[in-house]
Amino acid sequence: MALWGGRFSTGPDQAFKQFNDSLPFDYQLAEQDIEGSIAWAGALEQVGILTPTELEQLVAALNQLLVEVSEQPQLLQQSDAEDIHSFVEAALIEKVGDLGKKLHTGRSRNDQVATDFRLWSRKTAQLLLVALGDLKQTILALAEREFGTILPGYTHLQRAQPVLFSHWCMAYFEMLSRDESRLRGAIERLNVCPLGSGALAGTAYPIDRQLLATNLGFLSASNNSLDAVSDRDFVVELLSCASISMMHLSRLAEDMIFYNTGEAGFIELADNVTSGSSLMPQKKNPDALELIRGKTGRVFGAFSGMMMTLKALPLAYNKDMQEDKEGLFDALPTWLACLHMAQACLSGVKVNAKRTELAARGGHANATELADYLVKKGIPFREGHHIVGQLVQVAIAENKSLEQLSIQQFQAVCTVIEQDVYPVLELDACINARVAKGGTSKQQVSQAMAAAKQQFI
Repeated sequence: MALWGGRFSTGPDQAFKQFNDSLPFDYQLAEQDIEGSIAWAGALEQVGILTPTELEQLVAALNQLLVEVSEQPQLLQQSDAEDIHSFVEAALIEKVGDLGKKLHTGRSRNDQVATDFRLWSRKTAQLLLVALGDLKQTILALAEREFGTILPGYTHLQRAQPVLFSHWCMAYFEMLSRDESRLRGAIERLNVCPLGSGALAGTAYPIDRQLLATNLGFLSASNNSLDAVSDRDFVVELLSCASISMMHLSRLAEDMIFYNTGEAGFIELADNVTSGSSLMPQKKNPDALELIRGKTGRVFGAFSGMMMTLKALPLAYNKDMQEDKEGLFDALPTWLACLHMAQACLSGVKVNAKRTELAARGGHANATELADYLVKKGIPFREGHHIVGQLVQVAIAENKSLEQLSIQQFQAVCTVIEQDVYPVLELDACINARVAKGGTSKQQVSQAMAAAKQQFI
C-alpha cells in the first residue's frame, strides 16, 4: 500500500509507478532507514505517543527486519514498494500489525530520507578516509624505499629539472592530504540531523531533537526545518571531494602510464594490475591505471549532474531531489575502488633507477644550475639565462650534454666560466642545491617524509 493513497481515487498507472519508484536504487538505505526508525520510535516514546511496551515491540521487529534484509537482500529487490521507506513500514506492519502504523507519527519521508542519506554518506565517507590514509602510507613507503633515486622532472612533458623520485611521490602525498582534509570537513558539515523537521515546517510533537541527533551519532540537530529537508549541500560537497580526488588519481595514473611505457621505462607495473592483448602476446597493458583515468569522467559527471539538478529548485522539498542518490551511490564506491586500485599499483611497482637517472642526465636538465652559477659570478639572471641558451645550442650541435663541453667551449661564449663549473653541473649537485623548504634536495625531501610519517603515529 502506498503511503499517500488516501487523497487519490485511483492508483498510479504502471508507467508512472516505474518512473516514480526509487526502491531500485534507494534500497541501499535499508540499514539507515531502520536505524533512523529505531531512533524515531525512541523519540515518540519520550513524548508519550508510544508506551514502553510498544517501543520494545517496534525495536525488536525493526532489528529483526534488519537481519532479514542483510541476510536476504532479494527481499528488497523483489518488493513492489515505492521506496525504501514504504518497504520498511509495510514490513513492520506485517510483523506488529497496527502498531507499525504509529511509527510515522510526526515524521515525513522528507526528513526521513534526508536523515537516511546523511547516515549512509557519513558511513561511506569514513571508509573513504581509511582508504585515503592507506594510499598515503603506501606512497610514503615507496618514497622511503626509493630515497636517492633520481627522476627527470617535467614541464610541458619536456624534461625540465632533475628531482628525487621520492619528491615525486610526496607531491601526490600532498594532494591526497588535501583530499583527506576536504573530506573531513565535508563529514563535519554533513553530520547534522534533519530528523524531526517533518515535511518542511517541523514536527508538532515536543521531540528532543538534540537527543535524537545524539542517539544517531550526529553532532547536532538542524536549525531550520525548511533548509533541513531541502539541503543537499552535503551531496554536492562529497561529489566535489570525489571529483577533486579523482582528478589527482587520474594525474597519478597518467604519470605512471607514461613512466611505464617502453619509451620511458622508468617503472614496471606488477602483473596483478595489468592485462595482456588478445592478439599481441608480448603486451602488458596498464589497464588498472587507464580505468582510474577513465572512471574519473563518470565521477565528474555525477558532480555536474547534481549541480544542475539543484539549480533553481524552490524551497522546500521537490521530487527532483530523488535524483540525488544514484550519482552519489555510484561516485563514492567508484572513488573508493580507484583508491584501492591506485594503492595496488603503487605497492607492486618496480622502479628502474638506472633508467631514471640516465633520463635525468638528458635534455640539458642542469641548464638552470648553470644559470644560477653565472648569477653567483655577478651576471644578472636574465643575461645568464641568455648565455646558457647559447651554450645549450652549442651542446646540441656537438651532440653533448652541458657538462661534457670543454672549458674552452664554455669560455668561447662566456669568459667568467671556470673549472669550478663542472661540480655544479653534476646531477647530485643539481638535486641538493634545492635547499629551500619544499625543494627536491635530499635534506628537504627527508624532512618532508619524516613530517608525513608523524601523521600515522
